[in-house]
Amino acid sequence: MRIGMPISYSGGFDRAAAAIAEYESAGLDTVYVAEAYSFDAVSQLGYLAARTTTLELVSGILNIYSRTPSLLAMTAAGLDFVSGGRFTLGIGASGPQVVEGFHGVPYTAPLGRTREVVEICRTVWRRERLDHHGRYLDVPLTPERGGSGLGKPLKLINEPVRPRIPMLLAAIGPKNVALAAELFEAWQPAFFLPEGSATAFGDALAEGTARRDPELGPLQVVADTSLLITEDPAEEAAALDRVRANLALYVGGMGARGKNFYNDLAGRYGFAEQAGTVQDLYLAGRKDDAAAALPEEFVRGIALIGPHGHVAERVAAFRDAGVTTLNATPLAAGHDERLRSIETLKALA
Repeated sequence: MRIGMPISYSGGFDRAAAAIAEYESAGLDTVYVAEAYSFDAVSQLGYLAARTTTLELVSGILNIYSRTPSLLAMTAAGLDFVSGGRFTLGIGASGPQVVEGFHGVPYTAPLGRTREVVEICRTVWRRERLDHHGRYLDVPLTPERGGSGLGKPLKLINEPVRPRIPMLLAAIGPKNVALAAELFEAWQPAFFLPEGSATAFGDALAEGTARRDPELGPLQVVADTSLLITEDPAEEAAALDRVRANLALYVGGMGARGKNFYNDLAGRYGFAEQAGTVQDLYLAGRKDDAAAALPEEFVRGIALIGPHGHVAERVAAFRDAGVTTLNATPLAAGHDERLRSIETLKALA
């Protein structure tokens, strides 16, 4: 397995970027830069490309609405160029709270739009003239769909470093997971629980894999997790509380009642009743009670927190469930401790 690390867009980027060469030397394989509605990820990825030599760089993720598909393709080609072929384009649908609330763009047809975005990106990278007239995207824009009629099919001016830049889809819903297995080089689920992954994702992955182009190779699976290797019960408990609070935010408060993809995922893992309780408590403002109501096996199962032997067992569980990259957030307080935790995780993986 490979080891990745996310860099937060909401704080900590400057410190992590200043030490990125040390993480690279410690064995880190990949770094992920998120984007929601703070600083953009692209400028930060370009900065990291200049500060590193071997790290793979991933947008984790760019939404498919706020940039045109051609701009996504141009951006990926540019980042792949400045990094010497080390970029992966991570995309996702995000949600209406961000897409409509911050960008003012209608959140429509995420599945169909994603499929067309992939087709357009790969056309651009092959330097073919872009002439795409799909159900959701029209390039060049035709008069029938609001264009002037003056647009003409163009191709990318520059020669990309690679004719096919790897693409990653962040997805947890069954239809999106199937799409990832069909069309993408990599898939990034949220809150990956190894023991429940076959039940939650197995059918969707099988459906998509049956339609997969063999040239894409095996689907790479990127699992986000939190990392703290400690023999101190108090440190372990504090770290698990951080995981618990974040998980409660998503399962309980992310999205509306009846429209919460993370709550649905908890149900597919077998925790439907508990997930309902977590949501009721969270939406009632009882956030601490909501966190306490999460099943312990869910909280511990998605994390790499505890003594060395326990973490080693969990790494093996992720590997056995098909995970190829552990995208780990080190929770140790000090920089030296965080570096050592990445080194240890790399050895275990």
